[in-house]
Amino acid sequence: MFSLYFAGMQQDIKLAVLPPLLCAVFRAIFIYVYGSPSSRDGRRLYHCFRYGFWWGMDWNAYVYLFTLALVTLPGAFFPGYFSVGDTVRLAGVAVYAVVLYAAFAGRMIFYYHFHDIYNRTLWLGKHADKKNLADIFFHQNYGWGILAGLVPFLALCVGIGQGLLSLPSLPWPDIGGVGQYVLNTVMFLGSITLFYYFRFGGTFDHRKKPEWDEVPAIVKDDVFLGKATLDDLVALEIVWKHPAHEALHHSDEESAALMAPVMPTGWQGGDPLRPFRREAAGARIEKPSHIFFLLGEGHAQAPFDALYRHLPLMEGSEAWRKKPHTVTMDNFLSAGLISQPSLTSLLTGVYDADMELNENQAFWQGYLSTSLPRQMKRLGYRTAFWYGGSLTWGSLEHFLPAVGFDVCYGGPDICGASAPRTWLGVYDHLFLQEAARRIREERQDAPVFHFLYTTSNHGPYTIPVEDYGFDAARILAEAPAKLREDPKLRRKMGGIWYADQAVAHFIAEMEAAFPDSLFLLTGDHAVGIFPYDCDLVPRWEPTIRETKLTSFAMSHPDLSPSLFAGNTIGGHMNLLPTLMELIAPRGFSYEALFPSLLDPIDHVVTPYCWMTREEIGIYQDRIAQPLAVSAQMPSTALQTARYEEERTAWCELTGWMVRHPELLTKK
Repeated sequence: MFSLYFAGMQQDIKLAVLPPLLCAVFRAIFIYVYGSPSSRDGRRLYHCFRYGFWWGMDWNAYVYLFTLALVTLPGAFFPGYFSVGDTVRLAGVAVYAVVLYAAFAGRMIFYYHFHDIYNRTLWLGKHADKKNLADIFFHQNYGWGILAGLVPFLALCVGIGQGLLSLPSLPWPDIGGVGQYVLNTVMFLGSITLFYYFRFGGTFDHRKKPEWDEVPAIVKDDVFLGKATLDDLVALEIVWKHPAHEALHHSDEESAALMAPVMPTGWQGGDPLRPFRREAAGARIEKPSHIFFLLGEGHAQAPFDALYRHLPLMEGSEAWRKKPHTVTMDNFLSAGLISQPSLTSLLTGVYDADMELNENQAFWQGYLSTSLPRQMKRLGYRTAFWYGGSLTWGSLEHFLPAVGFDVCYGGPDICGASAPRTWLGVYDHLFLQEAARRIREERQDAPVFHFLYTTSNHGPYTIPVEDYGFDAARILAEAPAKLREDPKLRRKMGGIWYADQAVAHFIAEMEAAFPDSLFLLTGDHAVGIFPYDCDLVPRWEPTIRETKLTSFAMSHPDLSPSLFAGNTIGGHMNLLPTLMELIAPRGFSYEALFPSLLDPIDHVVTPYCWMTREEIGIYQDRIAQPLAVSAQMPSTALQTARYEEERTAWCELTGWMVRHPELLTKK
């Protein structure tokens, strides 16, 4: 009986080699595709793969346990089952290999879009448009190829597994007597001990298991390689363990202590927004009859930087920016890393901080006193929301009326069921043309605040942009040959150019119709624009600046840069008070957590990033770089984070409002 156990255990050990081997191959592919030359240093790679192997065993060791417990152990008692044991082992490992393959494919796609391995952004996907995700998977990220690749991958895994199982095994030492029982016992306990040794990363001390803080410094010094150290299932496990923001689990006492660094003196509990009531200093511009707040999907700062001026992707809005009464700011932080938290933060006046306020039914019935559209209504404006996609996205049909919009329009509703569209929404130029037509025809019984949100600057970039004016020969004339000759990249560049043109044409049309209008254009978040492997710049990856900064420009006949206190940095959350200070009469009370852009700003803090006039940093990675535009990769400071107490405080404030829906004003 025990001879069968010994033989089966050896088969388990042989087959347990396959999962870490696959993980190593996947890690190598990831580094080859996305890594820079500096990430391919031999010593760094050695420690990356070494530590990654042991960390990955946190999951991979269970393959050995699975076959030991479900095949070898019962096979020792039932010889008939033992005879088919290798088949059962191979089937189980094949299923696990498919899981690894799927997780790796997902990681490659996730990194392509977010320049990061799996993170908490995944939790926001449960409310994402699944058709759009499928569209991106199949039409931008070679989904059919990934699915087709599963067949040869599985065949290869089965072939390798069979080869491993066919390796010779050691015979069972038959020594007889009491010694035999002792040996059997030692072998049995040793087989279990072996699992724990690998499960704990080459140690028997659970406290010394591999974790992020212990990644070797030589690896962590390269931010990309530090991320590459994590196997996909390890990264997914970390995300799974943090489904909700910590602030939602704190008591009021804990939150009050954490919020103290930003709370005005005298707050003793209750509604934490009331202490942020401000009084306007008096209107700086003539009150506009129309305010157009344009939130451009992926309208980022990087294409405006002088470094990329040879790619005139933003020539539409560039022309508007050059007008004498347009004010721009080249260092502007989004309130979110993806669309939903950016939009929700802008509208509610508090950081969404990935708490999905728009999906919280309490926020369908009531609103915060910091609400942007509610406060615009107090200034006498009717409020209208225009979205190129369907209002079912993000439960906008429930959230927008509560937050303060009088009317809400979705692109498919106003443009008709037959209007050309992506999965996200109607083509930008058609959506904005129809919005412009309806705005021109509205009765002018009150000033109107229009919030318009576009959708087209988004993968998989399937819009036939050549039909709408994109001339690749002209726009990409100075681009590297690698970029010009790649159809997929040309289509992406065309999509970015097209979306900017649509916004610029809308602004020009509304300026002509309503000359006294105030226009504000920013992006919901930055987006991966440039293919750095096409020799655009002498580096292979973007700077923090290029991955995090969105665009910002504002125009009005009375506007001038002198109003903006010499500011060179700002963020989404400064926009609400800026509107108030520009148009509200003296003494008008409003609530805003942050100062306006008319006041000096020395730093900006979001739940994700921080920025000063000299530096920009990412909290999750604890890295920072100089803020200046740089052709070379700037020096990266590691283990660096500033204003952490402030960041925590703003997130806690949002958590407080989520935990206390009774503080919301009923709509």
